[in-house]
Amino acid sequence: MPTAQAPYRQIANDIAAKIKSGELKPGDKLPSTRELAEAYRVHMNTASRALSLLHDRELITGQPGRGTYVAERTQ
Repeated sequence: MPTAQAPYRQIANDIAAKIKSGELKPGDKLPSTRELAEAYRVHMNTASRALSLLHDRELITGQPGRGTYVAERTQ
C-alpha cells in the first residue's frame, strides 16, 4: 500500500515544478514562509522545511532581510 508523500515534499516538488517549467524564473521572489504556510494550509515549520529542501537542491537562495529567490540556473 503506497504511503502519502510528506507535505513538505509536496510543497517543495510543486515549487520545483514551477521553477523547471519556467513559471518561476531565476531572480523571482518566493512567498514568505508564512504566506506559503497559509497557501498550502500547513504549519510554518512544514513550509520552512520545504524551503530548506529547495535550498539543498540549489533551486532557491535566501537573502537575509530581503527574502527567498529562485536561484540562477547552473549549466
